[in-house]
Amino acid sequence: MFDRNRALKWLRKGVLLFGSTLLFHLLASGIAQAADPTGIDTLLGDPGAPVDYIWVAMSAFLVFIMQAGFAMLEGGLTRAKNTTNLMLKNIMDFSMCSLAYMAIGFAFMFGASKAGLIGSTGWFLLGDTYDVGTYLLFLFQVMFAGTAATIASGAVAERMRWRAYFVYSIVVGAVIYPIFGHWVWGGGWLSTLPLGVGHVDFAGSGVVHTIGGIVGLTGTMVLGPRFGKYINGKPRAIPGHSISMAALGCFLLWFGWFGFNAGSTLSAHELRIAVVSVNTSMAAAAGAFAAMLFTWIKTKKPDASMTINGAIAGLVAITASCAWIEGWAAVIIGLVAGILVVPSVYFFDRIGIDDPVGAISVHAVNGVWGLLSVGLFADGTYGLYTTAAPHVVGLFYGGGFGQLAAQAVGAVVCIVWAFVLGYILFKSIDKFIGMRVSPQEELEGLDLSEHGTRAYPNFPYLEG
Repeated sequence: MFDRNRALKWLRKGVLLFGSTLLFHLLASGIAQAADPTGIDTLLGDPGAPVDYIWVAMSAFLVFIMQAGFAMLEGGLTRAKNTTNLMLKNIMDFSMCSLAYMAIGFAFMFGASKAGLIGSTGWFLLGDTYDVGTYLLFLFQVMFAGTAATIASGAVAERMRWRAYFVYSIVVGAVIYPIFGHWVWGGGWLSTLPLGVGHVDFAGSGVVHTIGGIVGLTGTMVLGPRFGKYINGKPRAIPGHSISMAALGCFLLWFGWFGFNAGSTLSAHELRIAVVSVNTSMAAAAGAFAAMLFTWIKTKKPDASMTINGAIAGLVAITASCAWIEGWAAVIIGLVAGILVVPSVYFFDRIGIDDPVGAISVHAVNGVWGLLSVGLFADGTYGLYTTAAPHVVGLFYGGGFGQLAAQAVGAVVCIVWAFVLGYILFKSIDKFIGMRVSPQEELEGLDLSEHGTRAYPNFPYLEG
Protein backbone atom coordinates (compact mmCIF):
# COMPACT_ATOMS: atom_id res chain seq x y z
CA MET A 1 0.00 0.00 0.00
CA PHE A 2 1.32 3.44 -0.95
CA ASP A 3 2.38 5.52 2.06
CA ARG A 4 2.41 9.19 1.01
CA ASN A 5 4.09 10.46 4.18
CA ARG A 6 6.90 7.96 3.85
CA ALA A 7 7.30 8.81 0.17
CA LEU A 8 7.50 12.52 0.96
CA LYS A 9 10.12 11.78 3.63
CA TRP A 10 12.31 9.98 1.10
CA LEU A 11 11.71 12.75 -1.44
CA ARG A 12 12.95 15.35 1.05
CA LYS A 13 16.03 13.23 1.73
CA GLY A 14 16.72 12.98 -1.98
CA VAL A 15 16.40 16.74 -2.46
CA LEU A 16 18.71 17.36 0.51
CA LEU A 17 21.29 14.92 -0.83
CA PHE A 18 21.18 16.51 -4.29
CA GLY A 19 21.50 20.00 -2.83
CA SER A 20 24.43 19.00 -0.63
CA THR A 21 26.23 17.38 -3.55
CA LEU A 22 25.68 20.44 -5.74
CA LEU A 23 26.90 22.80 -2.98
CA PHE A 24 30.03 20.71 -2.52
CA HIS A 25 30.68 20.86 -6.26
CA LEU A 26 30.27 24.64 -6.26
CA LEU A 27 32.67 25.14 -3.38
CA ALA A 28 35.18 22.72 -4.86
CA SER A 29 35.13 24.49 -8.22
CA GLY A 30 35.84 27.86 -6.62
CA ILE A 31 33.39 30.74 -6.48
CA ALA A 32 35.75 33.53 -7.50
CA GLN A 33 37.12 32.20 -10.81
CA ALA A 34 35.72 35.07 -12.82
CA ALA A 35 36.36 35.45 -16.53
CA ASP A 36 35.30 39.00 -17.44
CA PRO A 37 32.66 40.25 -14.98
CA THR A 38 33.27 43.94 -15.76
CA GLY A 39 33.24 43.65 -19.55
CA ILE A 40 36.48 45.60 -19.95
CA ASP A 41 38.35 42.75 -21.61
CA THR A 42 35.42 42.09 -23.94
CA LEU A 43 35.26 45.74 -24.94
CA LEU A 44 39.03 45.94 -25.56
CA GLY A 45 38.89 42.83 -27.72
CA ASP A 46 35.83 43.99 -29.68
CA PRO A 47 34.93 47.71 -29.64
CA GLY A 48 31.74 46.88 -31.54
CA ALA A 49 30.49 44.55 -28.81
CA PRO A 50 28.10 47.09 -27.18
CA VAL A 51 25.93 47.12 -30.30
CA ASP A 52 25.47 43.36 -30.08
CA TYR A 53 24.88 43.51 -26.34
CA ILE A 54 22.16 46.13 -26.73
CA TRP A 55 20.55 44.13 -29.55
CA VAL A 56 20.45 40.86 -27.59
CA ALA A 57 19.30 42.56 -24.38
CA MET A 58 16.48 44.39 -26.15
CA SER A 59 15.47 41.16 -27.88
CA ALA A 60 15.34 39.43 -24.50
CA PHE A 61 13.08 42.19 -23.19
CA LEU A 62 10.77 41.64 -26.18
CA VAL A 63 10.63 37.91 -25.46
CA PHE A 64 9.67 38.72 -21.87
CA ILE A 65 6.60 40.56 -23.21
CA MET A 66 5.48 37.20 -24.58
CA GLN A 67 4.78 36.11 -20.99
CA ALA A 68 2.11 38.82 -20.87
CA GLY A 69 0.87 37.61 -24.24
CA PHE A 70 0.46 34.05 -23.01
CA ALA A 71 -1.28 35.27 -19.84
CA MET A 72 -3.79 37.34 -21.81
CA LEU A 73 -4.37 34.64 -24.42
CA GLU A 74 -4.93 31.87 -21.89
CA GLY A 75 -7.00 34.07 -19.60
CA GLY A 76 -9.25 35.19 -22.44
CA LEU A 77 -9.83 31.68 -23.82
CA THR A 78 -10.85 30.26 -20.42
CA ARG A 79 -13.65 31.07 -17.99
CA ALA A 80 -13.69 34.13 -15.79
CA LYS A 81 -13.72 32.08 -12.59
CA ASN A 82 -10.18 30.83 -13.32
CA THR A 83 -8.55 34.07 -14.46
CA THR A 84 -6.67 34.86 -11.24
CA ASN A 85 -5.28 31.32 -11.25
CA LEU A 86 -3.99 31.64 -14.81
CA MET A 87 -2.46 35.06 -14.23
CA LEU A 88 -0.58 33.80 -11.17
CA LYS A 89 0.55 30.66 -13.00
CA ASN A 90 2.05 32.77 -15.77
CA ILE A 91 3.88 34.91 -13.24
CA MET A 92 5.16 32.03 -11.16
CA ASP A 93 6.05 29.58 -13.91
CA PHE A 94 8.44 32.21 -15.27
CA SER A 95 9.75 33.00 -11.78
CA MET A 96 10.33 29.41 -10.66
CA CYS A 97 11.60 28.30 -14.06
CA SER A 98 14.09 31.20 -14.02
CA LEU A 99 15.45 30.23 -10.61
CA ALA A 100 15.72 26.56 -11.57
CA TYR A 101 17.35 27.45 -14.89
CA MET A 102 19.93 29.64 -13.17
CA ALA A 103 20.71 26.99 -10.57
CA ILE A 104 21.22 23.99 -12.85
CA GLY A 105 19.34 24.29 -16.15
CA PHE A 106 21.76 26.71 -17.82
CA ALA A 107 24.69 24.48 -16.87
CA PHE A 108 22.92 21.43 -18.28
CA MET A 109 22.24 23.32 -21.51
CA PHE A 110 25.42 25.28 -22.20
CA GLY A 111 28.02 23.82 -19.87
CA ALA A 112 30.96 21.71 -21.06
CA SER A 113 29.39 18.76 -22.85
CA LYS A 114 29.71 15.21 -21.60
CA ALA A 115 29.48 12.84 -24.56
CA GLY A 116 27.12 15.26 -26.28
CA LEU A 117 24.40 14.42 -23.76
CA ILE A 118 24.49 17.00 -20.99
CA GLY A 119 26.38 20.09 -19.87
CA SER A 120 28.33 19.88 -16.63
CA THR A 121 29.69 23.34 -15.78
CA GLY A 122 28.28 26.73 -14.86
CA TRP A 123 26.08 26.03 -11.85
CA PHE A 124 24.40 29.16 -10.47
CA LEU A 125 26.46 31.23 -12.97
CA LEU A 126 29.43 30.86 -10.64
CA GLY A 127 33.10 30.26 -11.38
CA ASP A 128 34.29 31.16 -14.86
CA THR A 129 30.69 31.71 -16.00
CA TYR A 130 30.70 35.00 -14.06
CA ASP A 131 31.29 36.77 -17.35
CA VAL A 132 29.36 39.48 -19.18
CA GLY A 133 29.06 37.33 -22.31
CA THR A 134 27.69 34.37 -20.39
CA TYR A 135 25.31 36.61 -18.48
CA LEU A 136 24.02 38.01 -21.77
CA LEU A 137 23.40 34.51 -23.14
CA PHE A 138 21.69 33.55 -19.89
CA LEU A 139 19.43 36.61 -20.06
CA PHE A 140 18.27 35.66 -23.55
CA GLN A 141 17.94 31.96 -22.87
CA VAL A 142 16.09 32.23 -19.56
CA MET A 143 13.31 33.97 -21.49
CA PHE A 144 13.10 30.94 -23.75
CA ALA A 145 13.01 28.61 -20.76
CA GLY A 146 10.12 30.59 -19.31
CA THR A 147 8.27 30.36 -22.63
CA ALA A 148 8.68 26.58 -22.74
CA ALA A 149 7.30 26.33 -19.21
CA THR A 150 4.30 28.60 -19.70
CA ILE A 151 2.97 26.82 -22.81
CA ALA A 152 1.52 23.98 -20.74
CA SER A 153 -0.44 26.31 -18.45
CA GLY A 154 -3.13 26.72 -21.11
CA ALA A 155 -3.37 23.00 -21.84
CA VAL A 156 -3.91 22.09 -18.17
CA ALA A 157 -6.02 25.13 -17.35
CA GLU A 158 -9.08 25.14 -15.06
CA ARG A 159 -8.44 21.92 -13.11
CA MET A 160 -4.80 21.60 -11.99
CA ARG A 161 -3.71 22.20 -8.41
CA TRP A 162 -1.53 25.22 -7.82
CA ARG A 163 1.14 23.30 -5.90
CA ALA A 164 1.34 20.69 -8.66
CA TYR A 165 1.92 23.39 -11.26
CA PHE A 166 4.54 24.97 -9.02
CA VAL A 167 6.58 21.74 -9.02
CA TYR A 168 6.11 21.30 -12.76
CA SER A 169 7.58 24.76 -13.47
CA ILE A 170 10.77 23.94 -11.58
CA VAL A 171 11.35 20.61 -13.33
CA VAL A 172 10.85 22.07 -16.81
CA GLY A 173 13.38 24.83 -16.16
CA ALA A 174 15.88 22.55 -14.46
CA VAL A 175 15.75 19.39 -16.58
CA ILE A 176 13.30 18.91 -19.45
CA TYR A 177 13.96 22.07 -21.47
CA PRO A 178 17.74 22.48 -20.92
CA ILE A 179 18.86 18.91 -21.58
CA PHE A 180 17.08 18.72 -24.92
CA GLY A 181 18.31 22.26 -25.59
CA HIS A 182 21.87 21.03 -25.04
CA TRP A 183 21.41 18.40 -27.72
CA VAL A 184 20.45 21.07 -30.28
CA TRP A 185 22.05 24.37 -29.18
CA GLY A 186 24.72 23.36 -26.68
CA GLY A 187 26.89 21.26 -28.96
CA GLY A 188 25.05 18.03 -28.20
CA TRP A 189 24.55 14.97 -30.33
CA LEU A 190 21.58 16.11 -32.42
CA SER A 191 23.51 19.11 -33.72
CA THR A 192 26.26 16.80 -34.99
CA LEU A 193 24.13 14.22 -36.79
CA PRO A 194 25.87 13.04 -39.99
CA LEU A 195 22.86 14.22 -42.02
CA GLY A 196 22.76 17.59 -43.75
CA VAL A 197 24.52 19.93 -41.33
CA GLY A 198 23.00 18.19 -38.32
CA HIS A 199 19.63 18.90 -36.76
CA VAL A 200 19.01 22.67 -36.70
CA ASP A 201 16.34 24.83 -35.08
CA PHE A 202 17.02 28.54 -35.43
CA ALA A 203 14.88 29.91 -32.60
CA GLY A 204 13.08 26.97 -31.09
CA SER A 205 10.13 25.40 -32.93
CA GLY A 206 11.32 22.15 -31.36
CA VAL A 207 13.47 23.17 -28.41
CA VAL A 208 10.84 25.53 -26.99
CA HIS A 209 7.45 24.94 -28.59
CA THR A 210 7.31 21.21 -29.29
CA ILE A 211 8.78 20.56 -25.85
CA GLY A 212 6.17 22.80 -24.20
CA GLY A 213 3.30 21.45 -26.28
CA ILE A 214 4.10 17.77 -25.74
CA VAL A 215 4.62 18.25 -22.00
CA GLY A 216 1.25 20.01 -21.99
CA LEU A 217 -0.25 16.98 -23.74
CA THR A 218 1.00 14.64 -21.02
CA GLY A 219 -0.46 16.97 -18.38
CA THR A 220 -3.91 16.85 -19.96
CA MET A 221 -3.70 13.06 -20.23
CA VAL A 222 -2.97 12.68 -16.52
CA LEU A 223 -5.56 15.27 -15.47
CA GLY A 224 -8.42 14.18 -17.69
CA PRO A 225 -11.01 16.56 -19.19
CA ARG A 226 -12.85 19.32 -17.37
CA PHE A 227 -16.30 18.63 -15.96
CA GLY A 228 -18.92 19.30 -18.59
CA LYS A 229 -16.55 19.06 -21.54
CA TYR A 230 -18.04 15.77 -22.71
CA ILE A 231 -21.75 15.00 -22.80
CA ASN A 232 -22.51 11.35 -23.60
CA GLY A 233 -18.98 11.03 -24.90
CA LYS A 234 -19.27 13.96 -27.31
CA PRO A 235 -17.16 17.11 -26.83
CA ARG A 236 -18.86 20.43 -26.36
CA ALA A 237 -17.37 23.88 -26.57
CA ILE A 238 -16.67 25.72 -23.30
CA PRO A 239 -16.24 29.33 -24.48
CA GLY A 240 -13.65 31.60 -22.96
CA HIS A 241 -14.80 34.74 -21.24
CA SER A 242 -12.94 37.44 -23.21
CA ILE A 243 -12.04 37.42 -26.90
CA SER A 244 -10.74 40.96 -26.34
CA MET A 245 -8.19 39.69 -23.83
CA ALA A 246 -7.24 36.79 -26.12
CA ALA A 247 -6.77 39.13 -29.09
CA LEU A 248 -4.56 41.41 -27.00
CA GLY A 249 -2.52 38.33 -26.06
CA CYS A 250 -2.14 37.51 -29.76
CA PHE A 251 -0.81 40.98 -30.56
CA LEU A 252 1.61 40.89 -27.62
CA LEU A 253 2.91 37.49 -28.70
CA TRP A 254 3.27 38.60 -32.31
CA PHE A 255 5.22 41.67 -31.16
CA GLY A 256 7.43 39.73 -28.74
CA TRP A 257 8.17 37.11 -31.38
CA PHE A 258 10.34 39.59 -33.28
CA GLY A 259 12.74 39.41 -30.33
CA PHE A 260 12.33 35.65 -30.13
CA ASN A 261 13.34 35.04 -33.75
CA ALA A 262 15.42 38.00 -34.89
CA GLY A 263 17.20 38.15 -31.54
CA SER A 264 18.37 34.58 -32.03
CA THR A 265 21.07 35.87 -34.37
CA LEU A 266 22.69 36.99 -31.06
CA SER A 267 24.33 39.78 -33.04
CA ALA A 268 23.21 43.09 -34.51
CA HIS A 269 25.95 42.61 -37.10
CA GLU A 270 24.09 39.67 -38.63
CA LEU A 271 22.01 41.69 -41.07
CA ARG A 272 19.98 38.59 -41.77
CA ILE A 273 17.73 40.01 -39.04
CA ALA A 274 15.84 41.77 -41.84
CA VAL A 275 15.00 38.44 -43.47
CA VAL A 276 14.15 36.84 -40.12
CA SER A 277 11.78 39.65 -39.13
CA VAL A 278 9.89 39.70 -42.43
CA ASN A 279 9.54 35.90 -42.46
CA THR A 280 8.27 35.94 -38.88
CA SER A 281 5.51 38.44 -39.54
CA MET A 282 4.45 37.00 -42.90
CA ALA A 283 4.07 33.51 -41.47
CA ALA A 284 1.86 34.86 -38.68
CA ALA A 285 -0.28 36.78 -41.16
CA ALA A 286 -0.63 33.73 -43.40
CA GLY A 287 -1.49 31.52 -40.43
CA ALA A 288 -4.22 33.88 -39.26
CA PHE A 289 -5.66 34.12 -42.77
CA ALA A 290 -5.64 30.35 -43.34
CA ALA A 291 -7.31 29.54 -40.02
CA MET A 292 -9.93 32.25 -40.52
CA LEU A 293 -10.73 31.05 -44.05
CA PHE A 294 -10.81 27.40 -42.97
CA THR A 295 -13.38 28.04 -40.24
CA TRP A 296 -15.36 30.40 -42.48
CA ILE A 297 -15.74 27.64 -45.07
CA LYS A 298 -16.38 24.92 -42.49
CA THR A 299 -18.86 26.69 -40.20
CA LYS A 300 -20.06 29.57 -42.44
CA LYS A 301 -18.66 31.97 -39.82
CA PRO A 302 -15.06 33.18 -39.43
CA ASP A 303 -14.01 32.07 -35.94
CA ALA A 304 -12.07 34.60 -33.84
CA SER A 305 -10.38 32.18 -31.42
CA MET A 306 -9.26 29.89 -34.25
CA THR A 307 -7.92 32.88 -36.17
CA ILE A 308 -5.92 33.92 -33.12
CA ASN A 309 -4.53 30.41 -32.80
CA GLY A 310 -3.77 30.42 -36.53
CA ALA A 311 -1.55 33.47 -36.10
CA ILE A 312 0.30 31.88 -33.18
CA ALA A 313 0.60 28.59 -35.11
CA GLY A 314 2.26 30.48 -37.98
CA LEU A 315 4.71 32.05 -35.53
CA VAL A 316 5.53 28.68 -33.98
CA ALA A 317 6.08 27.03 -37.35
CA ILE A 318 8.35 29.76 -38.75
CA THR A 319 10.55 29.82 -35.64
CA ALA A 320 12.76 26.93 -36.78
CA SER A 321 13.35 28.11 -40.34
CA CYS A 322 13.04 31.92 -40.22
CA ALA A 323 16.71 32.63 -40.99
CA TRP A 324 17.15 30.08 -43.75
CA ILE A 325 14.24 30.68 -46.12
CA GLU A 326 12.83 33.19 -48.60
CA GLY A 327 9.71 35.25 -47.93
CA TRP A 328 7.43 33.21 -50.20
CA ALA A 329 8.33 30.07 -48.24
CA ALA A 330 7.42 31.82 -44.98
CA VAL A 331 3.94 32.45 -46.39
CA ILE A 332 3.57 28.78 -47.37
CA ILE A 333 4.77 27.62 -43.95
CA GLY A 334 2.29 29.96 -42.26
CA LEU A 335 -0.60 28.90 -44.48
CA VAL A 336 0.03 25.23 -43.71
CA ALA A 337 0.28 26.01 -39.99
CA GLY A 338 -3.02 27.91 -40.02
CA ILE A 339 -4.73 25.03 -41.78
CA LEU A 340 -3.16 22.38 -39.54
CA VAL A 341 -4.21 23.99 -36.27
CA VAL A 342 -7.97 23.79 -36.92
CA PRO A 343 -8.43 20.03 -37.59
CA SER A 344 -5.81 19.35 -34.92
CA VAL A 345 -7.94 21.10 -32.28
CA TYR A 346 -10.98 19.10 -33.39
CA PHE A 347 -8.95 15.87 -33.40
CA PHE A 348 -7.73 16.22 -29.83
CA ASP A 349 -11.25 17.12 -28.72
CA ARG A 350 -12.59 13.94 -30.31
CA ILE A 351 -10.07 11.63 -28.65
CA GLY A 352 -10.74 13.02 -25.16
CA ILE A 353 -7.78 15.41 -24.81
CA ASP A 354 -9.26 18.56 -23.28
CA ASP A 355 -6.96 21.46 -24.15
CA PRO A 356 -8.87 24.66 -23.30
CA VAL A 357 -6.71 27.01 -25.39
CA GLY A 358 -5.43 24.73 -28.17
CA ALA A 359 -1.85 24.81 -26.90
CA ILE A 360 -1.05 21.28 -28.09
CA SER A 361 -2.23 21.96 -31.63
CA VAL A 362 -0.52 25.34 -31.81
CA HIS A 363 2.82 24.46 -30.24
CA ALA A 364 3.39 20.69 -30.53
CA VAL A 365 1.82 20.01 -33.93
CA ASN A 366 3.13 23.15 -35.60
CA GLY A 367 6.45 22.93 -33.80
CA VAL A 368 7.02 19.64 -35.62
CA TRP A 369 5.86 21.15 -38.91
CA GLY A 370 8.30 24.00 -38.36
CA LEU A 371 11.21 21.62 -37.85
CA LEU A 372 10.40 19.64 -41.00
CA SER A 373 9.97 22.81 -43.06
CA VAL A 374 13.68 23.59 -42.65
CA GLY A 375 14.52 20.42 -44.53
CA LEU A 376 12.20 21.47 -47.35
CA PHE A 377 12.62 25.22 -47.80
CA ALA A 378 16.14 26.18 -46.58
CA ASP A 379 17.63 28.01 -49.57
CA GLY A 380 21.37 27.67 -48.83
CA THR A 381 22.08 31.40 -48.47
CA TYR A 382 22.76 31.36 -44.72
CA GLY A 383 24.92 29.21 -42.49
CA LEU A 384 24.69 27.66 -39.05
CA TYR A 385 23.26 30.61 -37.09
CA THR A 386 25.81 32.91 -38.79
CA THR A 387 26.95 33.81 -42.27
CA ALA A 388 29.69 31.19 -41.94
CA ALA A 389 29.61 27.92 -43.89
CA PRO A 390 28.27 25.29 -44.05
CA HIS A 391 24.97 26.65 -45.23
CA VAL A 392 21.63 24.95 -44.65
CA VAL A 393 20.05 23.58 -47.83
CA GLY A 394 16.64 21.93 -48.05
CA LEU A 395 15.13 19.42 -50.46
CA PHE A 396 13.48 22.01 -52.72
CA TYR A 397 16.82 23.76 -53.30
CA GLY A 398 18.80 20.71 -54.31
CA GLY A 399 19.99 19.70 -50.85
CA GLY A 400 18.60 16.19 -51.08
CA PHE A 401 16.96 14.37 -48.21
CA GLY A 402 19.83 14.72 -45.71
CA GLN A 403 18.65 17.87 -43.95
CA LEU A 404 15.02 16.72 -44.00
CA ALA A 405 16.11 13.44 -42.39
CA ALA A 406 18.06 15.30 -39.71
CA GLN A 407 15.01 17.44 -38.99
CA ALA A 408 12.77 14.39 -38.77
CA VAL A 409 15.14 12.61 -36.38
CA GLY A 410 15.28 15.67 -34.15
CA ALA A 411 11.48 16.01 -34.19
CA VAL A 412 10.97 12.38 -33.16
CA VAL A 413 13.57 12.65 -30.39
CA CYS A 414 11.95 15.86 -29.17
CA ILE A 415 8.50 14.25 -29.00
CA VAL A 416 9.75 11.12 -27.23
CA TRP A 417 11.88 13.09 -24.73
CA ALA A 418 9.11 15.51 -23.82
CA PHE A 419 6.40 12.84 -23.69
CA VAL A 420 8.31 10.35 -21.55
CA LEU A 421 9.67 12.89 -19.07
CA GLY A 422 6.43 14.87 -19.02
CA TYR A 423 4.32 11.81 -18.34
CA ILE A 424 6.67 10.58 -15.59
CA LEU A 425 6.69 14.06 -14.06
CA PHE A 426 2.92 14.48 -13.97
CA LYS A 427 2.28 10.91 -12.83
CA SER A 428 4.78 11.41 -10.01
CA ILE A 429 3.20 14.71 -9.01
CA ASP A 430 -0.22 13.10 -9.05
CA LYS A 431 0.95 10.26 -6.81
CA PHE A 432 2.88 12.35 -4.29
CA ILE A 433 0.91 15.59 -3.98
CA GLY A 434 -2.12 15.27 -6.24
CA MET A 435 -2.69 16.86 -9.66
CA ARG A 436 -6.33 17.77 -9.79
CA VAL A 437 -8.56 19.94 -7.65
CA SER A 438 -11.75 18.43 -6.20
CA PRO A 439 -14.99 18.47 -8.24
CA GLN A 440 -16.43 21.13 -5.94
CA GLU A 441 -13.34 23.34 -6.31
CA GLU A 442 -13.39 22.99 -10.08
CA LEU A 443 -17.07 23.97 -10.30
CA GLU A 444 -16.53 26.88 -7.95
CA GLY A 445 -13.50 28.05 -9.90
CA LEU A 446 -9.82 27.96 -9.04
CA ASP A 447 -9.73 31.67 -8.28
CA LEU A 448 -11.62 31.17 -5.04
CA SER A 449 -10.61 27.63 -4.12
CA GLU A 450 -6.89 28.07 -4.76
CA HIS A 451 -6.33 31.79 -4.15
CA GLY A 452 -9.37 33.22 -2.40
CA THR A 453 -9.53 36.08 -4.92
CA ARG A 454 -11.92 36.63 -7.81
CA ALA A 455 -10.53 38.33 -10.89
CA TYR A 456 -13.87 40.11 -11.34
CA PRO A 457 -15.35 40.62 -7.86
CA ASN A 458 -17.82 43.27 -9.00
CA PHE A 459 -19.21 41.23 -11.87
CA PRO A 460 -20.64 37.99 -10.43
CA TYR A 461 -22.47 37.18 -13.66
CA LEU A 462 -19.08 36.53 -15.26
CA GLU A 463 -18.16 33.83 -12.79
CA GLY A 464 -20.27 31.02 -14.20
